[in-house]
Amino acid sequence: MARRKSSIVSLFSGALGLDLGLEQAGFEVRVAVECDKFAAETIRQNRPDLPVLEKRIEELTTEQILRAAGLRKGEPTIITAGPSCQAFSTLGSRGSVSDPQGMLFRHFLRVVREARPRFFVMENVKGVLSAAIKHRPLSQRGPGFPALGSDEELGSAFLLILKELQTLGYYVTFDVVNAADYGVPQTRERVLFIGSRDGERVTIPRATHSRDARIGELPWVTLRKGLKGLRDRNPQTLALTPSTKKYLALIPAGGNWRSLPRRMQKKALGAAFDSWGGRSGFLRRLGWKRPCPALTTVPDGKATMMCHPKKLRVLSVREYSRIQQFPDSWVFSGGLPQQYRQVGNAVPPGIGKAVGRMLKTTMKRNRPGSVKHTLVCASDDLIRRISERPKTILNPIRMRKVKSTKASAKWMSKSNGRRSEILKYASNRRVA
Repeated sequence: MARRKSSIVSLFSGALGLDLGLEQAGFEVRVAVECDKFAAETIRQNRPDLPVLEKRIEELTTEQILRAAGLRKGEPTIITAGPSCQAFSTLGSRGSVSDPQGMLFRHFLRVVREARPRFFVMENVKGVLSAAIKHRPLSQRGPGFPALGSDEELGSAFLLILKELQTLGYYVTFDVVNAADYGVPQTRERVLFIGSRDGERVTIPRATHSRDARIGELPWVTLRKGLKGLRDRNPQTLALTPSTKKYLALIPAGGNWRSLPRRMQKKALGAAFDSWGGRSGFLRRLGWKRPCPALTTVPDGKATMMCHPKKLRVLSVREYSRIQQFPDSWVFSGGLPQQYRQVGNAVPPGIGKAVGRMLKTTMKRNRPGSVKHTLVCASDDLIRRISERPKTILNPIRMRKVKSTKASAKWMSKSNGRRSEILKYASNRRVA
């Protein structure tokens, strides 16, 4: 019998984006665990021979998962996971680890602890870095409200996640990666955790591309290049409202609501005009000459618009799929909203391929015990930035209950400070 490829046990599989990339590097998915019926059907349509466990991970034992994969404890090469990120996303409800979806990473830890794979790869949205164990709405912060508890501070959930990862007894490294740095035509940032059971020195994959094409790296792939050659003669898209079309018709490629005449901006944005923040996604028309912004699950959303650079419509499902690097032949199940959600939630295979190549190199070296079973961040600059961020933020003063800068400063002095606990995860412990 031919020797089988190194194995992947895929948890929270979605449409298999991360795992497709690992397969391109020479690994083999042996089982997929996915409770969403549309994503599970997508896997079955494209991989009819792959066992799919269409259940919530809370309902499955590790033994059931391994049996479906034809593996025993200690045999999986990699366990992959992208626990539901809605609780951590800056666009979501910010329920954090107190949200049932925020607790799903613990079930991932359970399976790793019991299956003992050689490696694990876990990813999540960048918002996890600032997530709190218990979320307090902005409208309930500031003078006139109690000081924050330690579990309400920004970053408290992330510290908890790091502490629980340490209990696995693996060597773990983590960092924020940008998909565009690996040849994906999209600036999509994710937090990546890679673990090694045997103390092999796993690393965050080195970037192959960069914005300014540094020496030894290629330039970022533009949207135009990413969509080149795509045949999409009957694009399947969500319909835009007449008023949205009216405004988008006035916006050039690469622009957004700020490109409108000033007299039209307030009416176009509605209540959002008086809010704060970048609002770059409002009435956004994409540009050809740079990578696409991070795809969202709602391309026609008021704050998440993904309008085609030239045509008066949002990007089609097939264009979404190409930007996320799925094969053009990949079929997505469900109606348009379900298809956009599957593609928008996926990890581009380009990231998985880069991770897979790094793991293959590590396996060839076969140097167990070369590093201690500990957890470190691959970027001391990231650690420094996290440590220097405030533990809370407030609404603009005009939106606060008590509109006094002095009262706000006093309240912040009780609820703020340096996130110094994160410093112990720096690879260089001398970070100040």
